[in-house]
Amino acid sequence: MKERTGVLKFFKYVLIYLLLIVFLMPFYLMVINSFKTTQEFVSNPFSLPDAKKIGFNNFISAFEKMNFLKAIGNSTVITVISIFLILLTSSMAAYFLVRHKWKINKIIFAILVASMIVPFQAIMIPLVSIYGKLNLMNSKWILMFMYMGFGQAFAIFIFHGFIKNIPLEMEESGLIDGCSKVQSFFQIVFPLLRPVLVTVLILDVLWIWNDYLLPSLVLLSPAERTLPLSTYSFFNTYSVDYAPLMAGIVLTIIPVVIVYLFSQKQIIHGVVQGAIK
Repeated sequence: MKERTGVLKFFKYVLIYLLLIVFLMPFYLMVINSFKTTQEFVSNPFSLPDAKKIGFNNFISAFEKMNFLKAIGNSTVITVISIFLILLTSSMAAYFLVRHKWKINKIIFAILVASMIVPFQAIMIPLVSIYGKLNLMNSKWILMFMYMGFGQAFAIFIFHGFIKNIPLEMEESGLIDGCSKVQSFFQIVFPLLRPVLVTVLILDVLWIWNDYLLPSLVLLSPAERTLPLSTYSFFNTYSVDYAPLMAGIVLTIIPVVIVYLFSQKQIIHGVVQGAIK
């Protein structure tokens, strides 16, 4: 039995490392090709860059062509404000749906959950058509409003399940001490939501920061482009400048990697606590 357990454990670790290699391969190819020329990339994308020719020309070109500082500023503003609005409004909505056991609230929650299965592509054309006729396109605020709307269903679903496990007696004691409903939520319930807040925060940051399709439909002006959208500047009419494009993608993911490295303990703690709850 011990030998069999040892063999199974060995194959388990082999499988884990194989999956790790498969997962890291796109990142490896992206990094090594960011130091090549486009001709070298096209001829053999799996080869290592020539040590004598390694430089940061692609990164400099990408930085200038993407208007990196403007693009990262747009992405940061859109992501931060969108996440704030999603977390605030969805947690309040979930609290209301849980604590007020009305039939209409059950119907609303069922509709929200059902809306999660509707793909964005199904409403993409009507959405752009309606907002275009209202002259509401090419605005970061409209994009943030859309992100808030599209992020509500999943966030409310997560918060709803978590708030149901919070004892009502905690809020009742606060009401006896003179708290209003709003104070009870923000001073008692909201701090307890920290684990699930972190979970929703992680998922929504990855979604909004890396999103390409929705900004490409809303943000028409080059000055309003986000980081993923700014990589479109490497696509010409009949060709693609692959090497600077790889460098641009590296520059795009660096901010997220830095944020994760500095906050990984809080992220892992939040996910674990959310799973336990």
